[in-house]
Amino acid sequence: MVAAALWGAGAGWLCPRAVYRLSVEPGEAWRAECPAGHPYGGWVGGACCPARLPARIVAPLVTAAVCGVLAAAVGARPELAVWLVLVPFAVLLAVVDARVRRLPDHLTLPLAAGAVLLLGGAGLVPGAGGSWSTALLGGAVLGGVYFVLFVVHPAGMGFGDVKLALSLGVVLGWYGWGVLFAGAFAGFLLGSLYGAGLIVLRRAGRKSAIPFGPFMMAGALLGVLLGALAER
Repeated sequence: MVAAALWGAGAGWLCPRAVYRLSVEPGEAWRAECPAGHPYGGWVGGACCPARLPARIVAPLVTAAVCGVLAAAVGARPELAVWLVLVPFAVLLAVVDARVRRLPDHLTLPLAAGAVLLLGGAGLVPGAGGSWSTALLGGAVLGGVYFVLFVVHPAGMGFGDVKLALSLGVVLGWYGWGVLFAGAFAGFLLGSLYGAGLIVLRRAGRKSAIPFGPFMMAGALLGVLLGALAER
């Protein structure tokens, strides 16, 4: 758990630059320089100029906490290494979506491909706690469900959510159909509760858009924890 949390904290410290560069409105080019005008030399690392403390510590704290909790639930099974690799990218996506309601293809599509390939490798190692074939089907099923929702009501869901559902379906499907259903339902439930809270506080209306990606990933985390504990 300690090693996983340290890994998460270290990976999280490398996220602020990518978060800042990717946090732009749809149609705008990725940011090439910091607010002071200093050009960025890459995507990985801290902010070029001093940033406020919350902006610097949110990603490290969240990533460390998630990695530590996953290590406690999964134990020393091969898929833990896959979760630890995927978590920093998921946190990066969640922060960007929370800021600008956008899930960049530069992250969602590689995340789905990475989940498929890494879990395929984990499935070859003795002691793996899931099924790679079910993971593949889970990605197709959850992606298909989100695609139908997008077609039926495009104003209520972005196509980035559909592409994110591919990777989350793979991750949840690893532990079986029950976990896939539970994780997907948890994402909808958390998003609904958040939206209802905003309406009660009069900070949003019934038709207001909210960033749904963070809730999808939070629900997936709960599903993975449930599946991992059930396998122990």
